[in-house]
Amino acid sequence: MSLEILDQLEEKIKQAVETIQLLQLEIEELKEEKNKEQQNNEQLRNENEQLRAEHNNWQERLRSLLGRIDNV
Repeated sequence: MSLEILDQLEEKIKQAVETIQLLQLEIEELKEEKNKEQQNNEQLRNENEQLRAEHNNWQERLRSLLGRIDNV
């Protein structure tokens, strides 16, 4: 009876170790995915900032042109 209990305990320990290893792999994958998403976010922020700057430049140019038309 005692040997059977030890075998069950050993099996449960093996399962726990396997589960821990799988969870560690999943954590690493999630960390990599998070890093990629952060990089993507940073790129999108930079692109957004660039587009806003272009938009502002176009607005200034249009205001300048409209100001010239008003002066005519």
